[in-house]
Amino acid sequence: MKSFMLLVAICLVGVTEGMPLHASCKANWTSSLKCTNVLDKLVGQIGQWTGPDGCANGGEKCLYKLVSRNTTQVKATHETPKKHYVDDLTFTFTQDTSKCNITGLSSSETWYAVLDYGTNYCNLHNLIVGSGLDKSPGYSETTSNSICTQFTSADCSKY
Repeated sequence: MKSFMLLVAICLVGVTEGMPLHASCKANWTSSLKCTNVLDKLVGQIGQWTGPDGCANGGEKCLYKLVSRNTTQVKATHETPKKHYVDDLTFTFTQDTSKCNITGLSSSETWYAVLDYGTNYCNLHNLIVGSGLDKSPGYSETTSNSICTQFTSADCSKY
């Protein structure tokens, strides 16, 4: 009963603080690269971080799994190495004349997850940085605590 009351209290704080009610993150990026190139870079990075190698020294740049891909969307999962929680990731791509708009969403499969120490943000951010997209021409990122659980306190060197 105490656990349930704590969960209710956290949810109420989340509503008043303007944060998501479930551990998740939505972020948007732009790049001057073609969306097909962006998609290929992200899929390649997921492939590089499929195994446990990136889990060394407490990191979480590992245990990604490609679920599906088509010309406008990539779906994947990320498993946390210590507790084995699974988060669902979706990247959606929209090509403008001069840029690719990318929307990323990471959401915990654990129904009761409310706070995540920025893990869902790091799930997305680490793939963007690992693939080098943050260095691409015209790169920008937009998100906030209201759509990304604990975004401002995320430590992506850890998660």
